[in-house]
Amino acid sequence: MTGRLSGKRIFITGAAQGIGLGLAKAFLREDASLFLVDRDAALLDREAGALKGSGGTVGWMAADITDAKAISAAVARAADDIGRINALVNNAGVNVFAEPLETTDEEWQRCFDINLKGAWTCCKAVLPGMIEMGGGVVLNIASTHAFTIIQHTFPYPLAKHALLGMTKSLGLEYASKNIRVNALAPGYVATQKVIDYWNSFPDPVAAEAETVKLHPGGRIATPEEIAMAAVFMISDECPFMNATCLTVDGGLSVQQHPV
Repeated sequence: MTGRLSGKRIFITGAAQGIGLGLAKAFLREDASLFLVDRDAALLDREAGALKGSGGTVGWMAADITDAKAISAAVARAADDIGRINALVNNAGVNVFAEPLETTDEEWQRCFDINLKGAWTCCKAVLPGMIEMGGGVVLNIASTHAFTIIQHTFPYPLAKHALLGMTKSLGLEYASKNIRVNALAPGYVATQKVIDYWNSFPDPVAAEAETVKLHPGGRIATPEEIAMAAVFMISDECPFMNATCLTVDGGLSVQQHPV
């Protein structure tokens, strides 16, 4: 522990697994206090309990980020458990992949409710407190889908493009209030979500190989590697980084044609 996040009281959504859990572990190592939110109550209790048991300052509450009342209640509980929130990480998201003309209204709504509206719901809940305290940090976990398009993944990239737009807009709106709003764009990361994506194909092993082939380094990221970048973006080491996006994808989005 080097204390890079000492004094940060961080509200993380989608925190019970994958990138979210990786963020939580990395933030704790840097002396942050955490409040974790996930809609999977049993998994959240297990993982958050383990983090707290390791000596970390951790509070948690099961909540759906699309439920404004639930998020408001979570922010209020966070204030009681760890103090008023001065950093928010909007990590929760869901893959919704379909052919455009076959996308149902329900799929469209689910995609935007979780990947965009949920992030805005959390921002609305914490920004007033940040303004009162004189500053804060918001980090939206976006994706390379926020500025590139992969066929057959509609409408997910639309929501991620919009999340990047919201990042830039809020960053400018609240810069004078000493609030930084940025995005972090991972490529493929070794999480259960990616494994489930591979398993949706007739030959999951071949699907994994095709994914890895897209990356110049011949592998995909670990949650810990994404978390290392997030520590920097949440910390006071980049006080002039605002309304922008840091890409952490091993060169995936730069390579025009895979080898």
